[in-house]
Amino acid sequence: MKHILSLLRDPLLNGLDVDENRRMELHRIMLQRKPMLQIAFAEFHQLFKTLNHQFLSGTGMEIELGAGIAPMKNSYADVLATDVVASPQSDRVLDAEAMDIADHSIRTIYGQNCFHHFPHPDRFFTELTRVLTPGGGAILLEPYYGPVAAFMYKRLFTTEGFDKNYRSWDTPVTGPMNGANQALSYIVFVRDRAEFIRKYPTLDIVYQAPVGNYLKYLLSGGLNFRQLAPSSFINGIGWIEKMLSPFNRWIALHHVTVLRKASH
Repeated sequence: MKHILSLLRDPLLNGLDVDENRRMELHRIMLQRKPMLQIAFAEFHQLFKTLNHQFLSGTGMEIELGAGIAPMKNSYADVLATDVVASPQSDRVLDAEAMDIADHSIRTIYGQNCFHHFPHPDRFFTELTRVLTPGGGAILLEPYYGPVAAFMYKRLFTTEGFDKNYRSWDTPVTGPMNGANQALSYIVFVRDRAEFIRKYPTLDIVYQAPVGNYLKYLLSGGLNFRQLAPSSFINGIGWIEKMLSPFNRWIALHHVTVLRKASH
């Protein structure tokens, strides 16, 4: 398996330490080369906005945490892009566990594959209860925990683990991209759901579902591997994803969770 992954890894990233600042620039170059991946991210953004209008209410800003190189503002200019480090894509630096934001001023917080990088999730949830307006919430897209996803995430990345049995919510993160547990969203919102509800009674889990564009994401190679199918196949791949949608609970790679702050 390691030999296969080595062959599939994009040569642009050879020798890269994932905590290096130049990772962002190399990922930006990769994204520009991959129309299929661009569409996959745009579909994530559209899903976020749809869920926002469907489940959340109230007034206030919409911000994205850990915006990275494919921020939501590329699709929706009204979303403020934030990250833990300054970058050309980020409008401001913001620590998810200690937000420099006024109380009750945020309608929606979005996070694409960033929640599992938070070392202390309890601090993040405490901040959510403080900064969200009543009826507002957080929408988090994270690695899924189904059988196909669990098999792949345990083997794809040497810098991140996937341990559904890890006892603590806190993760021994050793760098911005090193040491994260990609199963964190499963641990908090599925395995330990009762504990989450007990600790944060004003944050309701109002929606959870697997995301259906996994073939585009997988065949594009994501931000680390070679693209496995021509970009001209995008429409056909989208049709196959629709045909496979009844099986999403078993074969999806990502899932989305919506948290909503109680309005009373």
